[in-house]
Amino acid sequence: MFEGLTEKLERSFKVLKGQGYITEINVAETVKEVRKALLDADVSYKIAKDVTNDIKEKAIGQKILTAVSPSQLMVKIVHDELAELMGGEHTEINIKGNPAVVLIAGLQGSGKTTFSAKLANYLKTKKSKSVLLVAGDVYRPAAIDQLKVLGEQVGVEVYSEEGNKNPVQIAQRAIEHAKAQNKNVVIIDTAGRLAVDEEMMNEIAKIKETVKPQETLFVVDAMTGQDAVNTAKAFNDRLDFDGVVLTKLDGDTRGGAALTIRTVVEKPIKFVGLGEKMDALDIFYPKRMADRILGMGDIVSLVEKAQEQFDADEAAKLKKKLAKNEFNYNDFLKQIQQIKKMGSIKDLAGMIPGMNKIKDEDIDEDAFKSIEAIIGSMTPAEREDPKIMNGSRKRRIAKGSGNSIEEVNRLIKQFEETSKMMRMVSTGGAKKMMQMMQQAKRRR
Repeated sequence: MFEGLTEKLERSFKVLKGQGYITEINVAETVKEVRKALLDADVSYKIAKDVTNDIKEKAIGQKILTAVSPSQLMVKIVHDELAELMGGEHTEINIKGNPAVVLIAGLQGSGKTTFSAKLANYLKTKKSKSVLLVAGDVYRPAAIDQLKVLGEQVGVEVYSEEGNKNPVQIAQRAIEHAKAQNKNVVIIDTAGRLAVDEEMMNEIAKIKETVKPQETLFVVDAMTGQDAVNTAKAFNDRLDFDGVVLTKLDGDTRGGAALTIRTVVEKPIKFVGLGEKMDALDIFYPKRMADRILGMGDIVSLVEKAQEQFDADEAAKLKKKLAKNEFNYNDFLKQIQQIKKMGSIKDLAGMIPGMNKIKDEDIDEDAFKSIEAIIGSMTPAEREDPKIMNGSRKRRIAKGSGNSIEEVNRLIKQFEETSKMMRMVSTGGAKKMMQMMQQAKRRR
């Protein structure tokens, strides 16, 4: 995400590379490039101008510490401004209530139904809530069926009333049903509507007035750029919603909506959608997003994703196996499956500092498929005891998995290197491993 903006901002900081100090002249040139990068990312001219004026004002006259270059200082100033522009601090969703009611609003095709199911899954798995989904879109053909399919995928009950065209009534009865079933949270999916459609806007305003939700979320497609900001303002003027959800942020978006929607509607971005899978939903952290925009990665989110897949008992068993040099292909396969659960490789790569420079075409989302096929073609004995591997076994595995001998050998080498590194870390050799990596770097 934001690849174009990241690249242009990095280019703007090069103006200060090699400069010993910050002056009004070199700052003006850098700020001009930053403003151009923001405008290219579909940020409105007024906001781009205000932000860059603030950056210029804060940069001029700054004293440069010995350990900090002018370009590094400018990156810090721009980072802080971007984070502030997107809201500064993270704002939690309000799910206090008995039950808590969350009303979902937005345009047609913005991804409301998918988000409703993702949110249900998030509240169920991460917050241990008992959730009820409500099919309140009574106009779109198959909308109720879509929510039921998604609800089944995430294991959440869906309340619907076939033939009833009154969404206000459906919402009321759904809340009563939730109380009777001791549900903690009710998520009401509504029909997509245009801000200019007075009748439809009156309808969702009536739903909100009747059910009095703890949280009203406006779902918007990030790929619509500045139009998303204008639509959000029109809806907020009518609904006074509590937060924004940006969907399709993993697409070819220029980022203008994420950067400016907070300023225009004065409401926080609470979630971002990053794919079609039901767990592809992230909490929005302005400072972390600023890190990613500036190519600094997002290690905190990466660690959190890893911890979600972390099993303490399995880790303890693995540590013992590593200590005894018993790490095998079954263990290797488990590690791969845990990584896959963390999300797309492209998204994970973007969280690692410096990895933003890798082009999309260089990232293979199916990179693990051949590894899984090769391990799947091994016998139980081969997976348990890597030492018995020989030439004839490799040929059989290559044929059975549809891979070449070279690819099988490559996997075996990967396995051996991974085993060695994990054993080194588990036995307290992390420092030694770092020294080895530094020595290798110096030799290049």
